[in-house]
Amino acid sequence: QVQLVESGGGLVQAGGSLRLSCAASGLTFSSSGMGWFRQAPGKEREFVAAISWNGGLTYYGDSVKGRFTISRDNAKNTVYLQMNSLKPEDTAVYFCAASWRPVVSGTSDISEYKAWGQGTQVTVSS
Repeated sequence: QVQLVESGGGLVQAGGSLRLSCAASGLTFSSSGMGWFRQAPGKEREFVAAISWNGGLTYYGDSVKGRFTISRDNAKNTVYLQMNSLKPEDTAVYFCAASWRPVVSGTSDISEYKAWGQGTQVTVSS
């Protein structure tokens, strides 16, 4: 059974930073593309970032390019999302997702993902 557990969310002031982590189990992590999505109240789930199985390919949503960085440590079965220069509009629940493919398209196509975490809340105050 695939399990994804996010951590690292919290409350931060605008301009601050947070690093989210997602620990994975129950899958061959080193063969799985991984993604981060977010969902704010009343809004659709939004693609944030994705990374290929070996970290060689990374993708970002337009709203976070240049501010967020996705990375992974296959030895620790963990994917990270470093978030810098946070804005109030980044406030959302952030979800980690594991793909059934080693390389994902880097789009909002959720059909590429077979498992999701429970989410972690990120709140950015102005």
